[in-house]
Amino acid sequence: MSLDKAALESLRLDRDSDPKRYQESGTGRRRWLIVAVVAVVIAALIAWRILSSAVPVRTAVVETPAGASDGAVLNASGYVVARRLATVSSKVTGRIDEVLFEEGASVQHGQVLARLDPSTTRAQYDVESLGLAAARSSLGEIEVRLADARRTLARNTSLVASKLVSQSVLDTSAAEVAALEARLGAARAEVRVSQGRVALAQQGMDDLAIRAPFSGVVISKDALPGETVSPMSAGGGFTRTGIATIVDMESREIEVDVNEAYINRVRDGQTVAAVLDAYPDWTIPGHVISIVPTADRQKATVRVRIAFDQLDPRILPDMGIKVRFLEAPGNAAAGRPTIPANAVAREGATTVTWVVRDGKVEKRAVELGEENANGYLVLKGLEGGESVVIDPPRRLRDGAAVELEGT
Repeated sequence: MSLDKAALESLRLDRDSDPKRYQESGTGRRRWLIVAVVAVVIAALIAWRILSSAVPVRTAVVETPAGASDGAVLNASGYVVARRLATVSSKVTGRIDEVLFEEGASVQHGQVLARLDPSTTRAQYDVESLGLAAARSSLGEIEVRLADARRTLARNTSLVASKLVSQSVLDTSAAEVAALEARLGAARAEVRVSQGRVALAQQGMDDLAIRAPFSGVVISKDALPGETVSPMSAGGGFTRTGIATIVDMESREIEVDVNEAYINRVRDGQTVAAVLDAYPDWTIPGHVISIVPTADRQKATVRVRIAFDQLDPRILPDMGIKVRFLEAPGNAAAGRPTIPANAVAREGATTVTWVVRDGKVEKRAVELGEENANGYLVLKGLEGGESVVIDPPRRLRDGAAVELEGT
């Protein structure tokens, strides 16, 4: 096949015919190439700037519980309470004549704390005593008459046997003895009734003395001489219903409310370490007395009673106290650090957290235990004291620089 030389010749570019036009075309292409290179460089610089800039994060410290060394498995807060605490009042209504105690005083069981005005009660006692004396006098008279009637009956019995008196005389004597014996029984009953009335009046006199129901310490003085006290509310608020509040200091113990989700970590007899809010450097040993077998529906808690191993005068009722429930040594979870729940993430079957060190983050795999009120127990991966990122941003990468926003 022969080539069409004329056609090929027509396709040849004649550079010499317009050299300026071809020079301008090459310059335009170089200009666009330079612009493209500059744009790529700027984009790379922006991307590098974004990736190399510090990511703002918030952190939390992985803490080991204060009782880690002794195996704390649960922390709770509560109060010191006294199982025996009573507001002492009178059995009867009356005006206070004298008060024999002050706040803070130690009292013994049966000790007189106050006395009421005895004028009315004493007068009633005197009347009942006179009634008893009269009943006893009447009884004595009947006994004398009965003795005489029995002698007459015996004499008439012998006379009837001798045919000296009629049978009717003997019958009259027998009837007289029977009547006097009946009156004697009634008189003796009247004496017993009068004795009961006197005893009741005496009890009323004794009730005027208000006594301590048990040994303890007076923590409140609620009435003064001249005021009226009553076992029930009366008088429109002008009548006292108690004169003192006594607490048995030997009955002090701890009550805490444990979240029902963690009550399975508490058992009867379990050892605890308690710290009063007033004495944060003083650890008080104790043990669980009992777990009250009911839950509070509103608070979702279960009440736990704890006894002090040894009481101390510094432990006062209603003091705030923190309790660590201790586990036996050797428990794998005992004393392990705790990580906040929002500091862990799931990547498939692996649980990871971001640890901040020297201004950068490190992705670290962790093994978690049970969840508690503070987060998760860490079984592996953390030892406590590390700073971890909470709510980690999506653009966080291993080794990235970070800037702390807060703790």
